[in-house]
Amino acid sequence: MNRYSLLVATLLLLFSQWTFAAYRIGVSIARVDDNFMTYVRTGLETAAKQQDVQIQFEDAQGDVVRQLNQVEGFLNQKVDAVIVLPVDTAATANITRAATAAKTPLVYVNRHPDERTLPKGVVTVASNDIEAGQLQMRYLAEKLGGKGNVAIIMGDLAQNATHDRTEGVKQVLKDFPGIKVVEQQSAEWQRNKGMDLTSNWLLAGTQFDAIVANNDEMAIGAAMALQQSGKAKGEVAIIGIDGLPDGLAAIKRGLLTASVFQDPKAQATQAVQAAVQMIKGEPIESEVWVPFELIRPGQVAVFEQRYK
Repeated sequence: MNRYSLLVATLLLLFSQWTFAAYRIGVSIARVDDNFMTYVRTGLETAAKQQDVQIQFEDAQGDVVRQLNQVEGFLNQKVDAVIVLPVDTAATANITRAATAAKTPLVYVNRHPDERTLPKGVVTVASNDIEAGQLQMRYLAEKLGGKGNVAIIMGDLAQNATHDRTEGVKQVLKDFPGIKVVEQQSAEWQRNKGMDLTSNWLLAGTQFDAIVANNDEMAIGAAMALQQSGKAKGEVAIIGIDGLPDGLAAIKRGLLTASVFQDPKAQATQAVQAAVQMIKGEPIESEVWVPFELIRPGQVAVFEQRYK
């Protein structure tokens, strides 16, 4: 087969894939190699098959400009809708503007844009991050008996999820004057940075009874640092957020005290449903909230079933 024939065959294949599906949706994901986002992508693929939707994925690789270009590319292809997991929640205005100008339904998934009021035709499917922080800190306050020192490991400071989860923690702390925050720094959602940060605190002689992390990856990193320093499992209570398989395994092993479940499958499913509803012109709320759930040690098996 010559080069021209191969090109024609490829184009026909792509055309047939788009044609036989009821709708075409373009999806831009902030980072496809991010642990949580991998599960969101899988959820989107599953939901798309159930809804007879053809999805085209693009990886923004953490680049705001790249993501905007991807969305504009989808719009030029005349897709029926666009789903975006934003790189930066403070930099979504241009994406919103482009989609509304093209009159193409837009769904933000997992991360709520900083734009608190979104125009018609734009929906966010996410979870209330303040609620996650509140669930974390209420559980830790109970474990600590209302007294002790707490260190907070924050995610990427460019994300409103970081600020909202931390805000939720601090709202609960107002009710527990006996609990003091002794450290608060970012580890950018990453396990290795959570480990390095905790190691630095220990080397500096910082004393804490608990660590509350904005996600499980950083919480696991903190637990690894504590293990390396000779601390016994459970000596310092550690809680994260996400409840992905790695986090659940860490609870079973005693590395984490608990976690808060963020449901990637439900977020993805409702994002596809929202896109299809808008394509059909059906009414939909501008914000769709998927609730967080506390994962206590005795409940791990229940949450493991969510991934089967």
